[in-house]
Amino acid sequence: MTETIADKQAALIARFNTIPGWEDRYREIIRMGRDLPTFPEEHRLEKNKVKGCQSQVWLHARPDDGRVHYVGDSDAAIVKGLISLVLAVYSGHTFDAIIATPATFVDGLGLGQHLSQSRANGLSAMLKQVKLYALAFKAMANKQTL
Repeated sequence: MTETIADKQAALIARFNTIPGWEDRYREIIRMGRDLPTFPEEHRLEKNKVKGCQSQVWLHARPDDGRVHYVGDSDAAIVKGLISLVLAVYSGHTFDAIIATPATFVDGLGLGQHLSQSRANGLSAMLKQVKLYALAFKAMANKQTL
């Protein structure tokens, strides 16, 4: 049985609940960002920049058999870590699951209380972009089946 987005969020929350303080949690988020696959240079384009982020953030998505696969990068370590959280939760899931499943991990991890306003806005922009890609790919797929 495949892991749902809700399962992934619950696992992420459980994992971070074992990390005692926010300094260590930030370190873990940064480490996760370092572990992201190298972002392909051909996707480092203006059209892949996430609007609303103070640092530079790139997010590229590709549909594959009704699922969306995301890659991302940032020039800021903590933001790259936030991207890794978003991708860990949503990448590889169906259009409908991505569209329908809210990002409960944000509150579950306490990110809303511990991120600066600009980083929280950037995270919100990343999540919005993830959903917009899924909506666009779903619309394209529906148009092809007509």
